[in-house]
Amino acid sequence: MTNIEIQIPDSISQSSYRLAALDGVSFNQFVSTALAEKTAVLMSQTYLQERASRGDRASYDAVLSRVSKQATVEPI
Repeated sequence: MTNIEIQIPDSISQSSYRLAALDGVSFNQFVSTALAEKTAVLMSQTYLQERASRGDRASYDAVLSRVSKQATVEPI
């Protein structure tokens, strides 16, 4: 575990303590979870951008050309 010291505005601190209590977790757990969620989003964004950069339109069109023209999606 790593201990860090940060300064945050009072309004965010107060809201975070209140939300942590409503969620039934400690403030530390609430902040750790928030940080983990933000990290996951940014890592996913980077991964998806990297994957998208490897795609090409010709390969996409080739795959789609193999799909039946009769294929339909049922409405929900």
